[in-house]
Amino acid sequence: MGPSSGALSSRPVRSLQLRNVPDDVIAGLERLAEQAGVSVNAFAIGELSQVARRIDNAAVLATLPDLDVDIGRLIVHLDAERGDR
Repeated sequence: MGPSSGALSSRPVRSLQLRNVPDDVIAGLERLAEQAGVSVNAFAIGELSQVARRIDNAAVLATLPDLDVDIGRLIVHLDAERGDR
């Protein structure tokens, strides 16, 4: 997935320098950035932005009610439905 459109906004930004990045990781980022038609920097900012937004996912999930669903029974029903297709 490409960079977020809001990754470079008018809000104050800071710099981040990464060291000891393996060559294969850099090569992969270069390929992904090229496929997305953006710079490696823009692509990396987009990916890091998506990761940073997930920080609150665990807290959100913790607020959801426990519906006491029997996962084993659910899987049996799903498998049965898939078998009917």
